Amino acid sequence: MSMFSTGVLVLTSPLHVLPLRIAPVLTSAAQVVERTLYVHLHPGLNLSTGGQVRPVYIPPVVDLCSLISRLYSNAADICGHLDVRVLLTNIRSQSGVSSATSNVPFPTPQTLSHSPEVVLTDFPIQDPGQSCPVTQCLKRYAGHCYVCTPGLSSVLLQPTLEEVTSEEDDDRGGRKETQLQSFTDVVVGGTFDRLHGAHKTLLNISCLLANRRFVIGVCDQELLKNKVLKELIEPYDHRVHRLREFLNDVKPSLKYEIFPLSDPFGPSISDPELQCIVVSEETRRGGEAVNRKRVENSLAELVLYEIQLLKDAHHADIEEEKISSSSLRTRLLGTLLKPPSPRSDLSPDPYVIGLTGGSGSGKSSIALRLEGLGAARIDCDQLGHEAYLPGTSAYHKVLQEFGSDIINEDKTINRRILGGKVFGNQERLKALTDIVWPEIALLVKKEILLAKQQGKKVCVVDAAVLLEAGWTHLVHEVWVATVPEEEAVKRIVQRDGVKEEDAVRRLKSQWPNAKLVECANVVLCTLWEPDVTQRQILKAWNLLQQRIQETKEEHRSTENIHS
Repeated sequence: MSMFSTGVLVLTSPLHVLPLRIAPVLTSAAQVVERTLYVHLHPGLNLSTGGQVRPVYIPPVVDLCSLISRLYSNAADICGHLDVRVLLTNIRSQSGVSSATSNVPFPTPQTLSHSPEVVLTDFPIQDPGQSCPVTQCLKRYAGHCYVCTPGLSSVLLQPTLEEVTSEEDDDRGGRKETQLQSFTDVVVGGTFDRLHGAHKTLLNISCLLANRRFVIGVCDQELLKNKVLKELIEPYDHRVHRLREFLNDVKPSLKYEIFPLSDPFGPSISDPELQCIVVSEETRRGGEAVNRKRVENSLAELVLYEIQLLKDAHHADIEEEKISSSSLRTRLLGTLLKPPSPRSDLSPDPYVIGLTGGSGSGKSSIALRLEGLGAARIDCDQLGHEAYLPGTSAYHKVLQEFGSDIINEDKTINRRILGGKVFGNQERLKALTDIVWPEIALLVKKEILLAKQQGKKVCVVDAAVLLEAGWTHLVHEVWVATVPEEEAVKRIVQRDGVKEEDAVRRLKSQWPNAKLVECANVVLCTLWEPDVTQRQILKAWNLLQQRIQETKEEHRSTENIHS
């Protein structure tokens, strides 16, 4: 079966049966769609009439909230690679429909962020002969609702589904569905990093509850300081862009207001028009705090609408049991965050990794572990000592620049005295690094050549100043080791026996983690137990071997073209 980038799934099963069908339907849909899957709800839709089938408004009932939660939870378990979005344009109570729009939720087809290339459905067919008219009817129906790509394909998922039976099927006529309470203005807050199923559940249900305006506070600045792997959090503008795209797809009729949050409350404690705040089990106390502030500000309390957390069936030992952004960031460790720049000037053999990180980051322990996997380890700290040895080019240049009073009795350079001459003086420090760093780079090149002669396939250049010194031209990829600053301070104090303020001062003189991570192809974190670090390194190493093979094949292709 052909694969499509974007599809829209039209669910026609009765609302009380859909929770049982979601898992097999998503499993089948994931075999057809590979990127974005829109979900359109129309319980009871009959596609076998052969005539024109038009979309109608579906009343927002309480069961819809649990269905949406179930759908996103199942999607995370079954097809986590898909960007699933539940569309709500046709979900509205009849009382909320103006006479101008009547019963037509789509006066013109809605334009989605990604145009559907295929429409799928769970509609059951009793006779194979129905397949053709049903698929044609399905395509016409989808065309009434959404702007689709020309030559829209259609797929009936029913043949690949297991038959789901329910004792409730026989008495569904007697079921009384409870109408969902709605509000003119609704507010939520969150980080919304790497928009996932739990975020989408929160946003979708909030859109269901809101009739006019939806206010979203997005954590920024101070509120990110204590987040796990905060350096891997997407930039604020990127998170807002993803939010707007998702929300405009889900319910374009709402007015969306998105604010940066630098404190826990934002507009929720000052906006008099807000009526409801949507919270989860773990953020309910925050909602209650909002209401206490509103009372202090002489504003009406907000209705707290609580949704359930989504369990993460794939969580690891260091991850949260719920679906969370911190778990997703943890899973990025050891993976390729961005592709390396093409390096036609570098031989792919050996493949050179530049490993850097701040003091106390565990960088050198990672280098040793990579050496244990077969890499040649090049210690730039050791090469730095060699660069200062008597007789070297750097040795004579340093003496000329800083004077002979830095020489010990054995003619070696006294690094402590030299350090005193450059400490706190950026101009003098630059004069020193301008001499030493190029010499260290030459030594690194020699070590790489030696590793090649020894048959090594991978070199790891362990260099604290890899980026500051501009040595990236020597490596194929940049890997960054990181830990939170407070952990680095604790390690420096224990390892070097210095005072805490001295450890902090040392870290402040180095590039911050965020700046290092911006330049990284791969990020590793040694915050947890050694076996967790080893798992990251093994993952990074195995993925690296795949990239090395691809690079060699590309290099051979280039050579063949030029030969």
